[in-house]
Amino acid sequence: MADNKITYVLDTNILLHEPFAFLSFKEHNVVIPMTVLEELDSIKDRKKDVSRDARVAIRALEDTLANATPEEIVEGVSLAHVGGEGEPTGTLAIFNDYALEKDNTQVSTMKGSRLSFNDNDNRIITAALHLQSKSDGRKVVLVTKDINMRLKAKGAGLNFVEDYRTDQLIDDIQFLTKGYQAFEGDFWQHVKDCDSETSGRVTTHYVEKSLLKSTYMNEYVIDETEHFAGKVTGWDDEKVAIQDVSRERLMGKSAWGISPKNVYQGMAMDALLDPNIDMVVLTGPAGCGKTLLALATALEQVVERGLYDKIIVTRSTPEIAESIGFLPGTEEEKMAPWLAAITDSLEVLHKQDENMNGSLNYIMEKANIQFKSVNFMRGRSIQNAFVILDECQNLTASQLKTIITRCGEGTKLICSGNLAQIDSNYLTAVTSGLTYIVERFKDFPGSSTVNLNGVVRSRLASFAEENM
Repeated sequence: MADNKITYVLDTNILLHEPFAFLSFKEHNVVIPMTVLEELDSIKDRKKDVSRDARVAIRALEDTLANATPEEIVEGVSLAHVGGEGEPTGTLAIFNDYALEKDNTQVSTMKGSRLSFNDNDNRIITAALHLQSKSDGRKVVLVTKDINMRLKAKGAGLNFVEDYRTDQLIDDIQFLTKGYQAFEGDFWQHVKDCDSETSGRVTTHYVEKSLLKSTYMNEYVIDETEHFAGKVTGWDDEKVAIQDVSRERLMGKSAWGISPKNVYQGMAMDALLDPNIDMVVLTGPAGCGKTLLALATALEQVVERGLYDKIIVTRSTPEIAESIGFLPGTEEEKMAPWLAAITDSLEVLHKQDENMNGSLNYIMEKANIQFKSVNFMRGRSIQNAFVILDECQNLTASQLKTIITRCGEGTKLICSGNLAQIDSNYLTAVTSGLTYIVERFKDFPGSSTVNLNGVVRSRLASFAEENM
């Protein structure tokens, strides 16, 4: 019987993206080039958030290979005893790619030339090419999140190059959950059979499951006639329960003087103001109102209703880890350049005040607004807070998990982002942590997702979003 095992050569960024990634390849063989270990070693002592992932990856590799002999490490150590997700049964090996530099049989590229050994990426590609030449027809795959490295590897003659997709839940961003289903015409024209019951001010309609074949908790239901708006609260094999939230009530929502400008903002405010929802995910283009709505509802629930003790605002940008330590002042003062979107929104909410600066200072103190870096969220336990995580399209699923698991009792988390504005070199719209949590949490009854369809910032912003 033919050996169908595949050899996967992992780039450094894969282990930084997910330190235990080498356990994700099931019965296949994983190879870590020596250059990857060198890069992890150089990263682990940097004063950056990524250094923790490097240390975790190094410890995981050491634990896996601790009892193996040098010969076994070169040949491949069985992962069957390690366990983990999918219970891997393949092997893990370390490949000394530095030896290829002095080897007279050094692998050439497809055109016969050799890649320079002065570049780490080239050494890893050369290792994969060498393994491919010795593979006896078995498949050798280089796995990297670096797009340019994938292009270089293919140009050098490597047959198989892939992105790391174990955390990718959808293949195309157009299939991403929007948080609502929109029916053509009148919703009730699509309903053949319906039972309704009213308890207090809440009316629930029970319609046939075939009407909403694919649905999830807290998904909104709207129609083109602007007469109906509902929210899915449960289902069985025959019926779906839809709570009637009323289009008029959605558009009549108000928080800190802000009212929705369209039904999408109305659905977002309904979720943001619902004390039974622990996490709200807001997606949509720039200018659709994600940050303004989150901040307005935060102030409303902290200052006016007293549901939370404080507002914590944080965001992630690639520059934070690089530059925050060189800026003067406290953590809040260092974060100010990257949280200008929040202060801009605060100014919008208080632009009619006689003394806007005085109002802002008062509200900052009254609402106990704290600006925090994502880098310093790890290890904390956040209680009774309204947490706004802005620009989280630049975070990986692992990073978002770290933040979400910090939220304790009485805390509400708002994750917002625009998947068209990803700054990370290694993330795309389908591999972003924002996409991951939208899909992973859609069946969780304590969360809600709303895609804010439509730019309301200005006529100029709307035209730019549609035509540029």
